[in-house]
Amino acid sequence: MNSTTSTSENNPFPYPSPVEEQYNISVGKFIFLSFITFGLYQLWWTYKAWRFFKQKQDLDITPPLRALFGLFFLWPLFTRIKNFAEEQGYDQPFYPLFLFLGSLLFEVFSLLPGPFFIVSLLSIVFFIPPFNALNYAKLQCNEFVTIEKQSFNTRQIVLICMGTIFWLLVLLGMFL
Repeated sequence: MNSTTSTSENNPFPYPSPVEEQYNISVGKFIFLSFITFGLYQLWWTYKAWRFFKQKQDLDITPPLRALFGLFFLWPLFTRIKNFAEEQGYDQPFYPLFLFLGSLLFEVFSLLPGPFFIVSLLSIVFFIPPFNALNYAKLQCNEFVTIEKQSFNTRQIVLICMGTIFWLLVLLGMFL
């Protein structure tokens, strides 16, 4: 099997979890998918993180809107991730405000003309600490099932193919 599961045999909740089955990918895959999709995978991850917290904490929020308007909701997401991870024993420090501001700064570079807009892809660096913290916390928490995916799923493979084609078109456009 291409995945591992982390759950506790002594689940303290005798009823089904309100949180759907969670899937973790490695940080390397996260970086690759973010790069190949020109940062759109970060938007998807943000949506999935907000959806997770909506289910886990029964929040009255709309995850797609929170992902789309990351300018207003990325800092609170990073803070929520940090708090949840610390509750689960995560001890790697990170600073949500600094990560938000760094991400915002690098996203501004996307407004630059080609090829300089590519610098904006470095905003992924500011997502790595919360990404790692959330993965850790989901594996440690025994309230729901978390599966570590070892291979790309079909949707990710489609994204890789589409991203590769788009990258080729962008590179051809820059050099022609």
